[in-house]
Amino acid sequence: MKISSITNSVSLLLLMLVGTPVLAQQSVGIFEGQADIGAKVKPGSGLYIPQSDQYIISGSGYNIWFDHDEFHYVYKKLKGDFILYAKAELVGFQGVDPHRKVGWMVRKSLDAKSAQINAVVHGDGLTSLQFRRVDATNTEEKKSSTTHANIIQLERKGNTYTMRAAKFGEPFITEEVADLNLGDEVYVGLFVGSHNADVVETGVFKDVQISVPAHPGLVPYREYLGSNLEILNVVSGDREIIYTSPKSLQAPNWTPDNKTLIYNSEGLIYKFDLATRQPTVLPTGDVKNNNNDHVLSFDGKMLLLSSGVSALGGSIIYTVPVTGGTPKQITPKGPSYGHGWSPDAQTLVFTGQRNNEFDIYKVPAKGGQEVQLTTAKGLDDGPEYTPDGKYIYFNSNRNGPMQIWRMNADGTNQEAVTTGEFHDWFPHISPDGKWIAFISFLKEEVPPGDHPFYKHVYLRLMPITGGKPKVIAYVYGGQGTINTPSWSPDSKYVAFISNSTMNK
Repeated sequence: MKISSITNSVSLLLLMLVGTPVLAQQSVGIFEGQADIGAKVKPGSGLYIPQSDQYIISGSGYNIWFDHDEFHYVYKKLKGDFILYAKAELVGFQGVDPHRKVGWMVRKSLDAKSAQINAVVHGDGLTSLQFRRVDATNTEEKKSSTTHANIIQLERKGNTYTMRAAKFGEPFITEEVADLNLGDEVYVGLFVGSHNADVVETGVFKDVQISVPAHPGLVPYREYLGSNLEILNVVSGDREIIYTSPKSLQAPNWTPDNKTLIYNSEGLIYKFDLATRQPTVLPTGDVKNNNNDHVLSFDGKMLLLSSGVSALGGSIIYTVPVTGGTPKQITPKGPSYGHGWSPDAQTLVFTGQRNNEFDIYKVPAKGGQEVQLTTAKGLDDGPEYTPDGKYIYFNSNRNGPMQIWRMNADGTNQEAVTTGEFHDWFPHISPDGKWIAFISFLKEEVPPGDHPFYKHVYLRLMPITGGKPKVIAYVYGGQGTINTPSWSPDSKYVAFISNSTMNK
């Protein structure tokens, strides 16, 4: 497997580290300790490089198999449920042994014969879920149908462990082991094994995240998890967490001047300074029940708000200068959820519930008569203009699954542009007009008419001219992750929200 971005300076650092003894309990990044597991293991090493957000891990050992293991481990202790995520690759296209290994591991102890489970990619591309149910017994294996995976996720829910693995750009392939009792408190971490006691191999891990998911009894819209505000490179898939909060942050917008992100939290609107990485409240007068349907005008001067007013039937649309002020009410009744401005800032498009149906409407940005654009039975949502003003993209479940659709700006020629493989929501057109980014929910987790919090979702990208969508991020999130336009002005990045009860 070939690693994409190891600089010469990092390679030199690896040469210096390999063979250097590492003491247990030496912390590495978010991990509490590291150690060579096994009695006859050449010294390995673990290093975190903050500038590139990479973990460089080197390890040796005969194998992780049979009744005992030998490898290098970077770990921390955790209790309860968790989701482990990383991009992981072995350094060098061809190592000494095709069965060298890289991945995530959960262990009962640091003893070489400990019960354990690991989500692993081998040097020859074999991707599998390997586990030892009881100390000192032989290892079992479930092989994945995907090979050469470089996205590895391992989730624990009670005594059930689920591996989700993919080659970047593709959906996950899943393998699962139930009734594996490793105890409540376990060792969790990244590992590298060389499958050769005389050789040290190296792996590189990026975008490493440990998330704690929602507890089974969580009450939606009353209980909330913490939030990570992330920036995503849509080409490489590299992610950077730029801010964390124990509160629910939702739906970042990116200002055209490339200086600010705008999001909502607890009914207020916040401006997040990209230089200082600090948020401040954007004043919106008495309108303080704002939800995650807020959108900047194309010129960045005005902000559309959607705020709950129970006396008027729910969410009502307002507009306010991006600098803040007293919002102007646009729609007289709710529910009305704003999603887009026309490029000339003269028209707003929104999702409105009228006569027990959710449809797409447009309305003058200064207020006035609303015009219905869709009439099909089912839920139509998330309308957004293209930068040239010719089309409106939206999502609809009129054919069963939730799909991305397109229509002319006057509502004519409505056609689906995704196939219904997943439930696709909230199409966002890049500023250069070339790409569509959207969020996809799994059919086994979510019905077609819902987009709830705290699910396994994909952010996907497709050319506006059509073609097969590509997964650009594998996220624990959902509602509030990317409800509204969040592209950077240069069309290279997207801002979004992921969730966890702790922020790592």
